[in-house]
Amino acid sequence: MTRTLPGRGADAARGVDAGRGLDTARGVDAGRFREALAVHAAGVVVITAQNDGVPVGLTATSFSSVSLAPPLVSFYVDRSSTTWPSLRGAGHFAVNVLASDQSDVAARFARKGVDRFAEPTRWRPGPLGAPLLLDVSAHLICLPYDTSDVGDHVLVVGLVAEAAVHGASRPLLYHQGRFGRFLAHPS
Repeated sequence: MTRTLPGRGADAARGVDAGRGLDTARGVDAGRFREALAVHAAGVVVITAQNDGVPVGLTATSFSSVSLAPPLVSFYVDRSSTTWPSLRGAGHFAVNVLASDQSDVAARFARKGVDRFAEPTRWRPGPLGAPLLLDVSAHLICLPYDTSDVGDHVLVVGLVAEAAVHGASRPLLYHQGRFGRFLAHPS
């Protein structure tokens, strides 16, 4: 299926925006796309779940609120993720909103081949069993709501069943390939 921009006519159907010289069929190359996205700061969360008694989790910088009524949130996970099959099979998941001093936690849950829940990770089972990381800014307990394949990722939408805020600590941010802290401008 060829996607076209509305009102662009035959050139758009061929994937060319003649007025601007844009290739709308393929899009920008992956390297340029990553470079452009790197200047956008994103909050950092760790998504956790328990499947067949085994805790699983991954770091996500694609977390976003979706809707207030019903209360929905979303994140994206790479289809090639080895953690995704276990997350997908869980009856619920937790979103752990990381505080600015938790870059080590974010890095640990982004790594492959390590027991992410072993020391020094600090966690406890949540009310429905999903692991809740300690010292985070907030927890959201979510029920699976919807998933959709989007490009090389899966869009995961969760219905927030419970939310807890644990303090007004500053968020952990991800910017230009590194974790960092938010500094507010003086009012």
